Amino acid sequence: MTGLTPGGRRWLSLFTLVWLVIWMVQLTPLQLLLPLQLDDQLSDGGDEWIRGVVVSGVILGIGGLAGVIAGPASGAFSDRTDGTRMPAAFGGRRRIWALAGTWLTAVSLVLTGFAHRPALVALAWIGVSVGVAVASAAFTALIADQLPLERRGAASAAVGSSQALGIVLGVGTVVMLGLGVLPGYLLLAVLIGAVGTWAAFGLPDPAAPAADVRPADPTRVWASLRDSDFAWMLTGRLVANIGNALITSLLLFFLMYGLGQSDTDAEDNLLILVVVYTIFVVIASIVSGTIADRYGHRRRLTVLAALFQSLSGLVVLVDPTFVAAMIAAAVMGVGYGAFSTAGLAFATDVLPRERDHGRDLGIVNVAAALGQLLGPMIGAGLVAAVGGFWLMFVASFALSAAGGLITLRAREPRHDMPGPTRRERQT
Repeated sequence: MTGLTPGGRRWLSLFTLVWLVIWMVQLTPLQLLLPLQLDDQLSDGGDEWIRGVVVSGVILGIGGLAGVIAGPASGAFSDRTDGTRMPAAFGGRRRIWALAGTWLTAVSLVLTGFAHRPALVALAWIGVSVGVAVASAAFTALIADQLPLERRGAASAAVGSSQALGIVLGVGTVVMLGLGVLPGYLLLAVLIGAVGTWAAFGLPDPAAPAADVRPADPTRVWASLRDSDFAWMLTGRLVANIGNALITSLLLFFLMYGLGQSDTDAEDNLLILVVVYTIFVVIASIVSGTIADRYGHRRRLTVLAALFQSLSGLVVLVDPTFVAAMIAAAVMGVGYGAFSTAGLAFATDVLPRERDHGRDLGIVNVAAALGQLLGPMIGAGLVAAVGGFWLMFVASFALSAAGGLITLRAREPRHDMPGPTRRERQT
């Protein structure tokens, strides 16, 4: 057990740092390294660029499906992990899984960097996706394990704002330092290995209650989906994240082939868009997290944020220029920053069973990550279907709005903060 107080300033700082790196290693390849790597392997400067978009989307989608299985399954096993049977340094139920996910991610990033064919890239990226899903499930479970309701919005804001900061730091570091594809992957591997290990040992990890330590049943990984509120929340989270990823994940291809920019100009302008997006995500995350903690209304905030996010697709659809893309990045940043933060806080409210926090938050993480990874695959199909990007922007608008409306179907639990949720009192 470490000396950090759960929810305290030092705890929150380390928690934020590890999430910053998790998002860096997941989204920097998605935004920059994988497109460059696959474009180099597949494109000859002609119409083959569409093939690169499609292959990139397929690889990310396959990785996302692997994460769908790994996140909830590892969360379920961590819920039942008996830390008293392991060396003291590995005590608790989340730490060993955080370490396993961290180092699988690091090794797989190195293998991805050395992969010289699309098939090998796909295999290595599956390892990255599984590792990120396992580590994310372990670290997210700490929110529900250790924090009272009135502190969960701040922790959720740390996760949400770190996502945008992770993109800008990752992409910015690679672009500003002029790193190639392989050095970029190696840098990310070192970062996740060092920071993930530090956070796994540095954050408190209390042992599970004796009544909860029993063998995990993999056949019940999806049992919580029978709870209608949890299922509606989860579906809305998935759909809205696909709407977000349709635009954000294919920005480099849009700049290069939609606006006709050179590779160098596209990389520089991608960094500008990412910075604009990040600024507004961070602001919206902090504001929405504060509102969620102070006033509640987490479902309402989540729904409104998704609807606002949907407007970004219309902006670029009406005016497909770089200036409009910057405006859309700001709109998307506000919407997604508020959605991811308020949505995660709302998710912790509707968890069906207290003793299954790790499993269920693993599913919540997978919904967000799967949306970010399925988005490129769906977007690639839409781009290939029409030979351009307009249909992708239409789909982003429709799916973002649909995600908000679906979330509206989930009932917001009634409780008196800072006591346990209605669902926790029933367990």
